[in-house]
Order: sequence, then structure tokens, then C-alpha cells
Amino acid sequence: MNGILIIDKEKNMTSRDVVNSVIKKLNIKKVGHTGTLDPIATGVLIICVGSATKLVEDLTCNDKEYIASVKLGISTDTLDSTGTILKQEKCIKTKEEIINALNSFKGKYIQEVPKYSAVKINGKKLYEYARENIKIELPKREIEVKSIELIDDIVYNSDNTLFKFKCSVSKGTYIRSLIKDIADKLNTIGIMTDLRRIRQGNFKIENSIKLDDVSKDKIINIIDILDCKKIELNNDLEKKVLNGVAIDNIYNVDKVLFIRNNEAISLYKKCDDKLKPYKMFKGGIL
Repeated sequence: MNGILIIDKEKNMTSRDVVNSVIKKLNIKKVGHTGTLDPIATGVLIICVGSATKLVEDLTCNDKEYIASVKLGISTDTLDSTGTILKQEKCIKTKEEIINALNSFKGKYIQEVPKYSAVKINGKKLYEYARENIKIELPKREIEVKSIELIDDIVYNSDNTLFKFKCSVSKGTYIRSLIKDIADKLNTIGIMTDLRRIRQGNFKIENSIKLDDVSKDKIINIIDILDCKKIELNNDLEKKVLNGVAIDNIYNVDKVLFIRNNEAISLYKKCDDKLKPYKMFKGGIL
């Protein structure tokens, strides 16, 4: 069992909960996820099984697409509706104001990591500092908002403005922080009330399965995951690949997946004028 599962994660589950469930259902130990989803969030969670766990870092690097729900006029310590309310104020914003604010975030900008996150500082996770009421300077990182747009109608609920937006963002983007920054742009406060990931890289929500439907036959082969040239191994080439030997790049490509009998053996990457081993999935020296 080597490949991935595209899971539609349910609310009130951690990403680790999903991994544990897959381990139990498939009776396999090597299982990992790519791109954590908070318990409040639902949607695409890529689960790697068997030797495909070697691709976790590669798949995590993919851009992601979300639909987020926002409530303006309120702030919490977690930046979402699960946290402790810190402040409330009357906030009525027009559609034009909201669209202009959203559009201003297209492109790259420096985003502050939320204090309730698993990012580590000096070997300790930020949420652990937060729970112990220890103040620490929050790290900042460059992220990219590749697209962002208002969807559905704006709702005015008593003193609050509620709206939804869809966005495509780079690895490492926190939607909670993006919403806080959007609220700042609108000269108010705001939180995330719901989040759904609808795409990670090439993996879309419409191709996902529910956790209850997980089975061996739902695992997607590594061969079908990787978007690169595939080469069937012959006897001579197989010896070189299994021993991790660099080979001439006669294929003139950046990556080659070597396969045998519909099974991924090794992924090679271009290095100068050669192809060198990058990930070994079966046998070999890596």
C-alpha cells in the first residue's frame, strides 16, 4: 500500500486524528499528512501511505485554495470563533470597501504567524507559549496571495458584517492571519468563523472521499500522483537506479519517475547535466 488518499476532513478533528484513523482502518504504520488543517476547518487533507510518506514535504509545498467565512466587529485570542473574545465593536462595511480590501492583498506580503499555531520557537510550539501566557515575539514570513475574491452576498447581522471569500495562497499562509490583516485594512477587527480547503496543488475537493470510506482500493498510486516523465526500467537501468547511480539526462527533463510493473521505484531529479536520485520508493540504497 503505497500512495495517497484525498480526504475531506470533517470539522472538530485534528489532522493527526485523521492520520490515526487511517492507520487503524488500513492496519499500516507509515501514514502522514501534508498541510495541517485546524479542527475548525474542513476539506482537502492529503494523506500519504507507505513509501509515499517520502513525498510529504513535496506535496506540502503546493499552493492551496480556500473558502473562508469572516465576521467583522469581533476579535479573539485564536483569531477564529473558537477562541476567547477579546473585544467587540459595531462594524458595518460596504461591499465596495470589502472588495477593495481583499484586492489589496493580491501578491506577496509579510504575514505574522498567529500565536495559536504549531510553529516552533526555541524548540517549543507557539500555542504552548500562548497557553502558558508567555509573551514571545511572533515570527513573520513572506507569503503570496495568488488570487482572492468575494463570494456570496454580504450579511449584516445586528452590529456585525459577515462575508465569504475564496483565495489561492502559497505554502505557509495562515488564513486566520490573513483575515486579521483584512480587518486591519478595513480599520476594524474580525475573525474567521469557518474555513474549507477546496484544493491543494492538483488535488481537488471533488475528488476527495470521506474518512468513513477509506479503504485500500481508494489509495491513489504514486505513479498517478507525480506529474513528470515516467520510464519503465529495463534490466541494465534497473541495476543503476537501485544502486542510486547518476545517469545521463537523455530525456531532457527536470524529473523522471522510474517504474516497474506499475510500481514506483525511484524519483530522479536533474542536477547539472545528470539525473540523480531524489526519492527511493522501493529497494535501493536511499
